[in-house]
Parts: sequence; structure tokens; C-alpha cells
Amino acid sequence: MLTGELRSQVDAIWNAFWSGGIANPIEVLEQITYLLFLRRLDDLHSLEENKSMRLGKPIERRIFPPGKDEKGRDHNDLRWSRFKHFVPAEMYKVVSENVFPFLREVGGDGSTYAHHMKDARFTIPTPALLAKVVDMLDQVPMDDRDTKGDLYEYMLGKIASAGQNGQFRTPRHLISLMVELTAPTPKDVICDRPVAHAASWSWPVNTCASSTPRSFGMPSCASTFTTACSMATILTTPCCALAA
Repeated sequence: MLTGELRSQVDAIWNAFWSGGIANPIEVLEQITYLLFLRRLDDLHSLEENKSMRLGKPIERRIFPPGKDEKGRDHNDLRWSRFKHFVPAEMYKVVSENVFPFLREVGGDGSTYAHHMKDARFTIPTPALLAKVVDMLDQVPMDDRDTKGDLYEYMLGKIASAGQNGQFRTPRHLISLMVELTAPTPKDVICDRPVAHAASWSWPVNTCASSTPRSFGMPSCASTFTTACSMATILTTPCCALAA
């Protein structure tokens, strides 16, 4: 079980992502996973270096190769223990331009690792947020093997209760499918209790606008969305009510 202090650390990291512009819980978990994985790679490489020094033998399992990458960056700069000391702008540049391309290729072509990491993407929007999260993750004790499992169980619990932070985004292709299945007309009424940010409403409205000669006024539409969102009430709006 996670201690109260560790839970507080995870909560602080989670809140940092939210306040920094990443609102999707899945994306938060994804970026935390990549960063913790980078930290783990550096730990494993350090263990191999220590083993090599004690035995007086070459490193058997080298994760970060010697020399520079194809962009001319020293591979040692891609290690967690190195880039965590960079200034935010430099850290952001290294992680986005060097670390993640390396992360996608480190397993070699054709490996299971390469298959699962081929789409690894870095989505942290600002250097300040990256520096803050790296500093906070660096303080999380990961020596206990059980901590990793408890940590992810706790974060998955946050996703399960994501209603406390906001709703999941509905992908556009699913919105399109729902609109095609329901085929709304200007005489239909849309009823949605949670409403969310109402971004999905533009799709059926535009569908009605394209299928009828009537003119639809987006200003009244936007006003309806804003009122519904702020009041968090049931919205029952006939499509024709959005007409100019």
C-alpha cells in the first residue's frame, strides 16, 4: 500500500499535469509512464556501470550506447540522471528531439518492445511543466519493487474516478457515427444531462445546417452551450431553436 506521503506526491504530480494543460487522464498516465520508464532505464544502466567497475570487465548490457546519436547529441545526455539537471528549455529540447526518438528505437527493429513503443509520443506542452514533473518524479522513491505496482494501481483508480476531474473526450469518429445513426433533423430535440464542454454539439447542428435550407446562427448556438455548461443542467434544445 502507498503511504500517505507517496499518495500526496502522486496527487501533486497529477495536479501539475492538469494545471499545465493536459486534461485527459489517459494522457497523464501515458506521459508519467514514459518518464518513469526513462528513469528506470537510467537506473539499469547505472547498475551495469557499477558492476563493470567492480569486476573490471566491459559493460555486458549497455542501454545507452557510447558516442552521439544521429542528431549529434551525446547519448549520455539522454539519461535521466543527466537531463534532469538541464535548464527547462534545454531539457525540453533534449527530451522531445532526442530522448523520445531513442525511446522508440532502443529495442531494435522487429522486437516486441519496438512494436509496442513505435507510437510513443511526447505531449507535455511546455518546458516549465516538463521540468516540474521531472523534478517531482525524481523525488518518488522507487527502490521498493512493490511501490511500482501500488503506484499504478493508485493512478488507475484516479482514471476510474475521472469524473472528479472531468469527462473523457469523445473521439470525432464516434461523434460522427452517433450523428449518422440518429440522423437529427431541425424538428428533433437534443437532451444531454452532463453536457461537458459541448464541443460535440457542433456536429449535429452542422449536420442539420447542411441538410436543410434554413440558416443556422452559431452565436445563439454558442450562447446555449455556454449557459448549459455553466449551469450543468439538462439541456433540451430543439435543433430548430438554434436557427437564426
